[in-house]
Amino acid sequence: MPSDPIDAAVPGQPVSLTQNLRVLRAANPSPLTGSGTNSYLIGRGEVTVLDPGPADPAHLQALLAALRPGERITRILISHAHLDHSALAPALKAATHAPVLAFGTARDGLNPAWQGLSGLGGGEGCDHSFTPDIRLADGQILTGDDWQLEALHTPGHLGNHLCFVMGEGIFSADLAMGWATSIVSPPDGDMSDYMASLDRLIARAPKVLWPGHGAPVDPALPRLEALRAHRLSREAQILTALHDGPGTAAELAARIYTEVDPSLLPAASRNVLAHLLDLSQRRLAAAHPAATRDALWSLPEA
Repeated sequence: MPSDPIDAAVPGQPVSLTQNLRVLRAANPSPLTGSGTNSYLIGRGEVTVLDPGPADPAHLQALLAALRPGERITRILISHAHLDHSALAPALKAATHAPVLAFGTARDGLNPAWQGLSGLGGGEGCDHSFTPDIRLADGQILTGDDWQLEALHTPGHLGNHLCFVMGEGIFSADLAMGWATSIVSPPDGDMSDYMASLDRLIARAPKVLWPGHGAPVDPALPRLEALRAHRLSREAQILTALHDGPGTAAELAARIYTEVDPSLLPAASRNVLAHLLDLSQRRLAAAHPAATRDALWSLPEA
C-alpha cells in the first residue's frame, strides 16, 4: 500500500490531498486506530468537517487553526458514532455553531435480528451520547461551491455508518482501509450488512478511498475486492475449524488467528462471532444452547 502522506506531519497538521480536500490526523494512535483518526476538511471558504475525531482539546484547536483566512466551518459530518470519530463534535459545534449531520445515533441502523439477544456483549467504543442535529438519508446529496457529496448508508462496522462519494473518490471511514481490516463486533457490527456494504462500494468502482484511519487507498477497487475475498477466506477457515470440532468464538479465533498478537485476539474473537452469526442466519452454523458470546458453535446437524 502507499505510504501515509500524513505520516510526514505531526498530528493535527493539515495536509492537502486535493484542491478541495485537507486531512488532519488526530493524536490517538493505537492497534485499532493505526496512526490516528483522520479528520477531513472539505471545500474552501465554507468548510465541511467530516469526522472531527476524539474528544481532544488539542485536536479541536488544530481543526480551527487549519482554517485559512476568511474560512469558517459550516457543517460537521459524522461517518459513525464511535468515540474516535464523533466525540469531538459537541465541542466543535460549540466553537463554530455548525450543525452536526449523521445517519442517526449509535443504536440506529442495527440489524434487528441480534438486538433481542442477550449475552452478545458489544458496545465497544460506541458514543452513546451522540445525537445529530440533522439526520442524513441514504442517497442524500450535500453540496458546496464546487463539490458534491452523496451519503451512502453502509452498515456493518456500525449500524449508523455512512460513506460519502465525492467525484471519483469515496470517504470510506471504517468500512474499508488500506492498513488493516475493519472490526465487525456484534451486535453493533453485522457481517451480513458489512459484506453488502462492501459490495455497494465495489459497484461504485471508485478510483480512491479516503479512509477513517491511514493513507488514501489508490487504486481503490483492488483493495475493496481484496477485503471481500479476505472475509470469504475467513468464513471458509471458520467452517473448516467447525468441521474439526465445536468451539466458542474465542476458541475458534485462537485456532485460526495463529500469527496475531495475543492482545488482538479479543477483537479477532468478535470478528469470528460476527461470521458465526452470519453463518447461523444462512443455516451453515449452529449455536448451543443459543447465540451468545460464549456459546458453543458447531456445524448444523444434517
